[in-house]
Amino acid sequence: MFKELPLKQETLADLVERHTGQDGYYSTTIPYLFLSRFSDVTGPNYGVHNPSLCITVQGDKEILLGRESYKYGPSDYLIASVDLPITGQVIQATPESPYLAFKLEFNPSEILDVLRDSELFVQSKGTTKRAMYVSRIDSPLLDAVIRLVRLLDNPQDIPVLAPLFKKEILYRVLNGEQGATLQQIAVQGSSTLRIKDVIEHIMNNFERTIRVEELAEIASMSVATLHKHFKEVTAMSPIQYQKHLRLQEARRLLLSESSDASDVAFRVGYESPSQFSREYSRMFGLPPREDIKRFRMIHEKTINA
Repeated sequence: MFKELPLKQETLADLVERHTGQDGYYSTTIPYLFLSRFSDVTGPNYGVHNPSLCITVQGDKEILLGRESYKYGPSDYLIASVDLPITGQVIQATPESPYLAFKLEFNPSEILDVLRDSELFVQSKGTTKRAMYVSRIDSPLLDAVIRLVRLLDNPQDIPVLAPLFKKEILYRVLNGEQGATLQQIAVQGSSTLRIKDVIEHIMNNFERTIRVEELAEIASMSVATLHKHFKEVTAMSPIQYQKHLRLQEARRLLLSESSDASDVAFRVGYESPSQFSREYSRMFGLPPREDIKRFRMIHEKTINA
């Protein structure tokens, strides 16, 4: 198997590079499949990592979740089973050997379908674990991924075959060494599934003040139990999670609308512009005005390079 993997990884790299061509993120004719290519290392990229399987086909990437670091390369895959505010950065890439990546999005109902149709042992509720992990890729999983990407060359086959290959990919992951962790996002009554409901509520209401008691009621947990399980799943407290969402949305608004920082602060839920500026600086390294100026200078240099 170990001799086969490099050959299969090379096959997948050729497919991804052919369907990207230039640097950037790419959606595909398969709605839940995304590809990316970068010919140099990148600066930090802030965003919400939605439930997905990610494979670095070539190069290396690092994801920061709270204070935790997840590095993965061609021999690994990364799973995120709930929406998580993260910082991502390509840490190995060159023009001769660009960073190439595969991303497959999924939802809990698809995990549940696989569990229902398979003979996998399902842990009834299980222990709450981190909703992000890195695991070693194996030959059967890589085979299924290659089959899915190859459908981009035969779009007429996508409606019938893509759902089957996606189901196989999820089955392989659930059958992997950390599959029990992914199971919990679909098991009714599990702590992970209840925390997912809390996460959705925060994401839909991040700009307003949310009482912890309100979140505890959604999860059917005590406040102390909610804090414990939320941090186990996301590596941060509910308040920290909300703060990450607010600051990421603020940066997006500042970049896209050239809005005043004080106005953006109020729009994302801050009552004090000075507090917003302090917390923005802690997260992004510079106050809002200077950070946006730096970002645009770097972007302009990249375009003119």
